Amino acid sequence: MALRPEDLPEDPALLTEMVLAFDGEIENLRGTIATLRSMIFGPRSERLTTIVAEQLALDLADTGAAPPSAANDDAGQKASVGKAHDKAKRNIGSLPKDLPRVEQTIEPETTVCPCCARQMHRIGEDAAEVLDRVPAMLRVLRIIRPKYACRGCEGAIVQAKAPARLIEGGMVSTALVSHIAVAKYGWFSTLYRQAQILAGSGVAIDRQTLARWMKQAAWMLKGLYDLQLKTMHAHKRLFCDETPMPVLKPGHGRVKKSQFWAHAVDDRPWAGPAPPAVVYVFAGSRKKTEIAAQLSDFSGVLQVDGYEAYKSLTRDEQSKGRIALAFCLAHARRKFVAVSKTTRSPFAKEVVERIAAIYAIEKRIRGKSAEERRAARQAESAPIMAALHARLLEVRDGLSQISTLTKAINYTLAHWAGLTRFLDDGRLEPDTNIVERPIRPISLGRKNSLFAGDEGGAETWAILSSLLNTAKLNDLDPETYLTDVLERIVSGRTTHNRLGELLAWNWKAEREKASLAA
Repeated sequence: MALRPEDLPEDPALLTEMVLAFDGEIENLRGTIATLRSMIFGPRSERLTTIVAEQLALDLADTGAAPPSAANDDAGQKASVGKAHDKAKRNIGSLPKDLPRVEQTIEPETTVCPCCARQMHRIGEDAAEVLDRVPAMLRVLRIIRPKYACRGCEGAIVQAKAPARLIEGGMVSTALVSHIAVAKYGWFSTLYRQAQILAGSGVAIDRQTLARWMKQAAWMLKGLYDLQLKTMHAHKRLFCDETPMPVLKPGHGRVKKSQFWAHAVDDRPWAGPAPPAVVYVFAGSRKKTEIAAQLSDFSGVLQVDGYEAYKSLTRDEQSKGRIALAFCLAHARRKFVAVSKTTRSPFAKEVVERIAAIYAIEKRIRGKSAEERRAARQAESAPIMAALHARLLEVRDGLSQISTLTKAINYTLAHWAGLTRFLDDGRLEPDTNIVERPIRPISLGRKNSLFAGDEGGAETWAILSSLLNTAKLNDLDPETYLTDVLERIVSGRTTHNRLGELLAWNWKAEREKASLAA
């Protein structure tokens, strides 16, 4: 309701208090509007090391850059709007040596000399290479098992056993099932699109059949999936995040919001023992009981965002003392980025620049040992964070409690112990980018598929996506990896007690060892 002159107090102190309250409320509303506009129209990346006031209204994010992810402030130049790009990896002047070469020779129309009519002889050649592609081809694999009998006694007959099939009674090879699984869960092509592609090759297969193949493949891989999660939980540092997974409610014609909880490890930044890996765990909700049950066998440092379900783990009787939390500095930074963009606050810009200095140090020490990282952080990062903490306390005292800047400051101070835990441990990261990056493939798949058909379909999605994205994290071709793993499990060549050999990093090491031996 609008204020009228007669409603205003005459006391100057009360008027001042009212104006400040209204000013804080207006700032808060402006921030909310700007946030909503950014969600609808804004860029998907915030790769800005600093915020320049004159360019806040411009979309300067480069959404095509490679990892580190959007939250990472790797460049430390204070005058820079965007981080300097790494040199692009291109095949300039040559193509990969390991690709097969097919030669095509183009002869002149005639090799008869136009002057004397004699036959010309070859004196040299010009050669050029272009990248080519052979279209994928479906074929029918005929499996022939000859029978042998003895002409002498005519009693004994021998014949090789029929090889086990992934789809018993089905007319499909493991390689084709793997191809469809990788196309859907690795490269986000829906089963509907793949059915159309197969139809274009003259093979009519409905989506329900393709979905059954995916379910069977996931069932075969469930033991490997469970082993990968158990192996990851054996490490003392784990990243967690969650993302919505809509699931169709049978008979209702609408979806319910379920969740994928992502668990990730990666010790490559300090050359530690944990390989890059991710596992998605499907759950019906985002409640704290879900993550508590999933982490019942984990003990160590959990790197997460500020979601309350994670914080409840430190208060729960079963997990208290067993799990310590390290929070994400990038999440705190994002709040000040939003304030700087909406209100052009000089202090928000200052905070972003101080955090950018932290990330500049992190870029320099990435790849060094845990001891070296800790020493550098104690000498360089710790004073920056201490000064930032003092500034946050100093500025907060003069702000309205409902302003967006106050909320950003309060969030940062409330999580300060977890935000600075990385200063005392060189094995930790300052943010959760290691788990946020593997969340993106799930988001892309969800964007294309819209929802999972049922809870079984969501479980299939989680299993296959976990193994395929882990293969990609280990620089493997996911289709080659999945085909071999399924063949070995289906045929029985790899038994249950040797499933560890099929974990992506072990599989890669075995292949590299065999390649060197050859």
